[in-house]
Amino acid sequence: MIPFNIPPYVGTEEQYVFKAIQSHKISGDGAFTKLCREWMEDRFGAEAVLLTTSGTAALDMAMLLCDIQPGDEVILPSYTFSSTANAAVLVGARLVFVDIRPDTMNIDETKIEAAITDKTKAIIVMHYAGVACEMDAIMGIARRYHLKVIEDAAQGVMAQYKNRYLGTIGDFGCYSFHETKNYSMGEGGAVLINDPAYIERAEILREKGTNRAKFFRGQIDKYTWVGFGDSFLPSELNAAYLWAQLENADKVNEDRMRSWHMYYESLKPLADTGKIELPTIPEGCIHNAHMFYVKCRTLEERSALIGYLKENQVNAVFHYVPLHSAPAGLRFGRFYGEDVYTTKESERLLRLPMYYGLSAEDIETVTSLIDRFYSSV
Repeated sequence: MIPFNIPPYVGTEEQYVFKAIQSHKISGDGAFTKLCREWMEDRFGAEAVLLTTSGTAALDMAMLLCDIQPGDEVILPSYTFSSTANAAVLVGARLVFVDIRPDTMNIDETKIEAAITDKTKAIIVMHYAGVACEMDAIMGIARRYHLKVIEDAAQGVMAQYKNRYLGTIGDFGCYSFHETKNYSMGEGGAVLINDPAYIERAEILREKGTNRAKFFRGQIDKYTWVGFGDSFLPSELNAAYLWAQLENADKVNEDRMRSWHMYYESLKPLADTGKIELPTIPEGCIHNAHMFYVKCRTLEERSALIGYLKENQVNAVFHYVPLHSAPAGLRFGRFYGEDVYTTKESERLLRLPMYYGLSAEDIETVTSLIDRFYSSV
């Protein structure tokens, strides 16, 4: 079986995890956490980066920092993972879903402004497949209406929009280092603080409401409980695993891009005949090869292709069921406007195996099977 995903592994993870164990500092905010944080701050140009226990936790922190009150509204796409919405539900917000663009599967920036009310406080954008949303337009809307922007860049580490890294454009950015992501620490994430005024609050929130971070920097002689907080700090063992991959970030990225382009070139003849659609990368966007997907013509065709690939030992999968149609989506929010593309496009999309170290031979097997499938339909 060609698996859909294999967690990234570069070869030095055990060495660094063992080093963390030997340091007798495994609870977090040790040497490896510092290395990861400083690398991301330097590479991406964020004001501050704080590792978290998950991408979900990063989103939760971002929403808590936005001071959203129960009954406030948050605009977001319906085509995203539940974590994007749960972060807003956590603070009592009502969800306002808007349609997506069919080319990128990202939130349609032209639908946002009409969905704004006097209760709207924030916009959450999700950069699908590591391809950027149209951030200039979105940030322009946010500035006009004094709204916060949270970038769910769980899939977007190393990707760019007009020479700016995803996660550094909005007020807050959120990364995921889950085992399915380009870079992994098993379970983990990071919140990017792009306004220096929020750094101290974020540190307090992450450290159970204490000013412990200032204490460790030698800015105060003792730390104490100073406000609301929670436990968002990941283990140093996880950070050690992640550091091995960040050291090899460009190598991992180049390997995935090679696979992405091989898929694209191999499947382009099918796309040229109209049998499938391939991903679109808008001008000004540099993606990170987080995934490779194709769009079939119908839901039924997609189901048949998934089954055909599975019969031939290839694990290909669909993705999100739109949140506005889910039980929790109906309970916590509403869809503004018409669902022109969200449901229709989600039912056609099929993700192919994609991971660091995916062989050219396996890609050739997958694409040959897809060719064979479409030769008979």
